[in-house]
Amino acid sequence: MKLFSKFKLIFYLLNLILISFYLLPVSIVKLFFYNDLYFYSQINAEFKVSANHIYVFIVFSFVGFLTYVKLNHLIFLSIYLIFISVILELTHLLIPYRGFELADLFGNIIGVLIGLIISFFYKKIYN
Repeated sequence: MKLFSKFKLIFYLLNLILISFYLLPVSIVKLFFYNDLYFYSQINAEFKVSANHIYVFIVFSFVGFLTYVKLNHLIFLSIYLIFISVILELTHLLIPYRGFELADLFGNIIGVLIGLIISFFYKKIYN
């Protein structure tokens, strides 16, 4: 726990990387992992939510919640994470070759919520 609270650089670096990936006109993740710009990973066919967005925001949220441990910081951080997930997804309306998708937005928010739950249990177990 002390490592994350002392080194906020990790969280700030993740912010920079996430914002950079969102603002690029191509999806680096799809190109790097799937070698296909049009591949869409989802949890299942009935409930279309982007799995990549869930995974990224779980890690992003978990590191953030471990970095800022005080209650007033957690409330602010939760609002920030949901706000940044909405704003970044809305920027796809303005960026060429990118598109806003409601499934991606739900993936972002679900990832934040799962990250919050995981960090809650992690803190409860290790405190």
